[in-house]
Amino acid sequence: MATATADQVPVPKTTPAATGMPAERQVTTREVLAFFAMVFGMFMAILDIQIVSASLADIQAGLSASNDEVAWVQTSYLIAEVIMIPLSGTLARVVSTRILFSVSAAGFTAASALAATATNIDQMIVYRALQGFIGGGMIPSVFAAAFIIFPPSKRAVVSPIIGLVATLAPTIGPTVGGYLTAAFSWHWLFLINVIPGILVATATWILIDFDKPELGLMKKFDWYGLAYMAIFLGSLEYFLEEGNIKGWFEDEIIIVTGLAALLGGAAFFYRAFTASFPIVDLRAFNNRNFAFGSLFSFVMGIGLYGLTYLYPLYLGRIRGYDALMIGETMFVSGLAMFFTAPIAGILSNKLDPRVMMAIGFSGFATGTWMMSHITADWDFWELLVPQILRGSSMMLAMVPINNVALGTLPVDKIRSASGLFNLTRNLGGAVGLAIINTLLTRQTQIHYSHLAEHVNPANPAATDMIDNLTANFDAHGMDGSMIAIKQIAGIVHQQAYLLSFMDVFLILTALFASLVLMTTMLRKPKAAGGGGGGH
Repeated sequence: MATATADQVPVPKTTPAATGMPAERQVTTREVLAFFAMVFGMFMAILDIQIVSASLADIQAGLSASNDEVAWVQTSYLIAEVIMIPLSGTLARVVSTRILFSVSAAGFTAASALAATATNIDQMIVYRALQGFIGGGMIPSVFAAAFIIFPPSKRAVVSPIIGLVATLAPTIGPTVGGYLTAAFSWHWLFLINVIPGILVATATWILIDFDKPELGLMKKFDWYGLAYMAIFLGSLEYFLEEGNIKGWFEDEIIIVTGLAALLGGAAFFYRAFTASFPIVDLRAFNNRNFAFGSLFSFVMGIGLYGLTYLYPLYLGRIRGYDALMIGETMFVSGLAMFFTAPIAGILSNKLDPRVMMAIGFSGFATGTWMMSHITADWDFWELLVPQILRGSSMMLAMVPINNVALGTLPVDKIRSASGLFNLTRNLGGAVGLAIINTLLTRQTQIHYSHLAEHVNPANPAATDMIDNLTANFDAHGMDGSMIAIKQIAGIVHQQAYLLSFMDVFLILTALFASLVLMTTMLRKPKAAGGGGGGH
């Protein structure tokens, strides 16, 4: 009787069931197509936050608006969007992701078309608010879909995609807006959304089918919670956006909105913890990684929107660049993000996410530290390395932040948590811009007074400069002394303004360096129930 040798003994294959691990579900082609249609819709919604920023002067001229009025073209969008973002998780549960997203895409498209037809600033503000509110429903839905549809093994591909869109869209917004306005007119800032918007709305209506509506929840819908949240977030956004412009508590409206934010916030949090079906489920913050991921997202919002604001401000006011030149210079960060995205995806499978975040935060801090040495002569080449560091570090940090914050939550918590997670990034941007503008204003005044002390008759260098300028203008038949004094004042103000930029970049450096230390407080995330389908 023959005996089996060792190499003839069949070795059983290790299966997920044998190891006690649940088998990963297979992602269908329909789900992949639906996801990419959603990603494109999110890209449009986020792009439209910043697409008008480089073209506000053209919109102002076209609609005969004042400086204060035209600022609302951006502010109204932000206020409306920040209200919808946390609400979207609840709406997705009630009506399903399919209905929420496709209706949001269709409404965003219609509001974009209306904005292009605006004939006065009042119409534009209303249409932009509609754009922001309706479009805000698309953004968290994509983050949720990424972790519901795709199993952990696919996250290395999916996370860089949503991270790239979330960071690239606002970064290239001024560039796209500058090109469209220069080549056509400001109307095309909105018309460009129409055809893609129709395609996205149609595709998502046909393709999305990974969760079902829970219409019975409408009976428990917390309308009071919605009202309190709208008062809280809307007032807070206005307070942060307009505070520095209006002198903070020197303005009555700012005081009123500040109080409204406090009272609305207190009422909102009370409802969130006591209502049977709260408008926003805050229990996701019980997850330590989600809480820290949201904090990191908040600070990344400061970096993302803060630097998207600071670079054009420097290039416009110090270097005298127009919108198109600013857009072309800023495009470097977008390219760096684009090329770093696949690298971040590969590294997310090989490195501890805490290490990746630390690398990203370190790179960001290095870039802002380099910018703290800025001079009035810095041009494209001097800004090249800081911009590359900014773009690549943003991607290296955002991919693991997304995974840490949302990747460890159970499926039934992801939709609501996604709205909160995205809200933290937008609020970080709003808080960051408020602090940056306040610092620029106050530090410029401080530096101006210090510099002005040295421009007096006791300073030989200042006296010689004034004398030379006076003689030069007198030789051309002008009032040399008056013009010389104005020019000196302008030079002093420019230097004071430049020093305030250096101060802001140093503060950002310290902020991001501190995040490197905070990564040590995270637990190494373990894969949870994401990717199990949403049915």
